[in-house]
Amino acid sequence: MPSISFPPYPNIEKTYTSLPESFFQYTKPTPVASPKVLFWNEELALEFQLADWSKEEEALAQFFSGSRLPEGLQPFAEAYAGHQFGHFTILGDGRAIVMGEIQNRSGERFDFQWKGSGRTRYSRNGDGRATVSAMSREYIMSEAMAGLQIPTTRSLAVVTTGEPVLREETQEGAVLTRVAKSHIRVGTFEYAYQTLSLNELEALFRYTAERHAPEVLKQNNPALSFLEFVMKRQVDLVINWMRVGFIHGVMNTDNMSIAGETIDYGPCAFMNGYSAKRVFSSIDVNGRYAYANQVGIAQWNLACLANSLLPLIDKNQETAITLAKAKMSELETWFQERYIRMLGEKIGIPHLTEKDLPLLQSLYQWMQDTEADFTNTFLVLEGVYAPKESIYNDIRWNDWVNTWQEEKKKKGIREEDATFLMQKTNPSFVPRNHLVESALTNANQGLTSVADQLIERGKSPYLREKGYDYESEVPMGGDRNYRTFCGT
Repeated sequence: MPSISFPPYPNIEKTYTSLPESFFQYTKPTPVASPKVLFWNEELALEFQLADWSKEEEALAQFFSGSRLPEGLQPFAEAYAGHQFGHFTILGDGRAIVMGEIQNRSGERFDFQWKGSGRTRYSRNGDGRATVSAMSREYIMSEAMAGLQIPTTRSLAVVTTGEPVLREETQEGAVLTRVAKSHIRVGTFEYAYQTLSLNELEALFRYTAERHAPEVLKQNNPALSFLEFVMKRQVDLVINWMRVGFIHGVMNTDNMSIAGETIDYGPCAFMNGYSAKRVFSSIDVNGRYAYANQVGIAQWNLACLANSLLPLIDKNQETAITLAKAKMSELETWFQERYIRMLGEKIGIPHLTEKDLPLLQSLYQWMQDTEADFTNTFLVLEGVYAPKESIYNDIRWNDWVNTWQEEKKKKGIREEDATFLMQKTNPSFVPRNHLVESALTNANQGLTSVADQLIERGKSPYLREKGYDYESEVPMGGDRNYRTFCGT
């Protein structure tokens, strides 16, 4: 095979491999037949001083498929565990390999990881590969989440492999390059607690704290302070999902990032018609990860983290449990307060309190009964457009709007202030399921025009376009029978 010249690239570090080798295995991606670049994120490349790579398409395709690597690079796969649908399992990077860490222009450290890059020691019975459809979905959805200003991993590239991948049917393979503050998960701590020594758990804690929350190491109880750090980030993250109608679909503890980023875009989707019990994932047959369950599941996952940190919170187990339980009760309060505040902001009322909840409950009940479009209902309320749909002419809707207007007057909220708050809170655009499916169909044919348009629109999701018919984006039949798949 002829040699290849790689464009200049920033220093790739591997601080994670300072941990004991029980946490990772050095391994290289499996080369692919004929890699071709499908998506390349110019904006993200610029942030990491990789912009020149776009001029060298062959080098880009070879490197970001994991097929040809510069000398001296030592990639690795991470070990972790997780509760999958409530059942504890030993896992690990079965189809992903971390190339290392690169600092952005601000000096912040990020993991770069190939996803779909071949088998590792953690693959179990998996093939280590990913499909064009699944990797394109992650690219589109993660970039949309970034546009919505919700913490997320990002996607730098999708490279097709020229090789078949067998799932429900044979599809073309692809490798995605994911960028994350780190790939340390709640499941990483579960793995250390359940299978490794106290010294190894301590090493993981110290490394993670130094990387993500160095301030906690100065506190009286560093492990308890670290638990609070992770909890607060998860509260903000999940409440933001609820704000925009996002359903992650597979909130296993191995899919909960310690850094507080949305990670692992498998069977995820944004809701059209509102339903508290909305589920899209084909494998979530009992609705464990339904829209309305996400707050409760986040608390459950964080309890697993608290349990894994017990030996570090206090040497006396009873004392550690008491301290962790107290922190978990605080978590419930944080979620409730943040959730109520978010609901108020969606209707332009700041500082909403629990006694105001019936106003929101009646709105959400009406939305549930009518399957009103989740995104557009708040645009109608704001006055962005006048809908043709009859549901916005019914008595319950009109009565609720009148009550809402009276409530704003009683609280002394000016219309312009309410509108400003709603414009910041409610997106006018999310990547709706039928639009995503159209983009994926396009990508499977080697074309990116539909996805490119979707991604470009997702960069300004709070923009209000005067005269635009937002109603036209709602699919006929809403979300009925729509299913998503995890891609493994």
